[in-house]
Amino acid sequence: MTLYIVPLLFITVLLISLLRRKDAYSSFVKGAASAVDLMLNVLPYLLAVMVACEVFRVSGASAAVSGFLSPALEFVGIPGECTELVLLRPLSGAGSLSVLEHIYSTYGTDGLIGRCASVIYGSSETVFYVSAIYFSRSNVKNLRYAIPLALVASFLGNVIGCNLCRII
Repeated sequence: MTLYIVPLLFITVLLISLLRRKDAYSSFVKGAASAVDLMLNVLPYLLAVMVACEVFRVSGASAAVSGFLSPALEFVGIPGECTELVLLRPLSGAGSLSVLEHIYSTYGTDGLIGRCASVIYGSSETVFYVSAIYFSRSNVKNLRYAIPLALVASFLGNVIGCNLCRII
């Protein structure tokens, strides 16, 4: 079924453009050109976030902070083995995916730790990456509470999700 979604979407867009008498090709080219401009504007922000995340992980700071915060996170219901995932998920999708794969290979996918890791990965977002993209293109220069609120919401999603995993 999912094999047909992209072609169906493509045909639907073409039919709508025909009905509205719009030039679909020109609109596509214009959109592609704006995507290239977006990528050129966002690249420095993305590069800064990716380098910072990789330095945090490779330097061992991530593991050290995880070891320090593990008891506090266990107190609120997040397994200590998932602490590094909780820390890396707001920073990097690729880094947190590698931590998730390590958790799966070490603890399995069906146990509490594997289920909690899945919920953490699925219920949170790469806050800094998304913020870098969105705010680099907007005129908003004073982020004020946007990033702290996103981090709190992500953390609360992790806590609630892990506690639900304990019940289910």
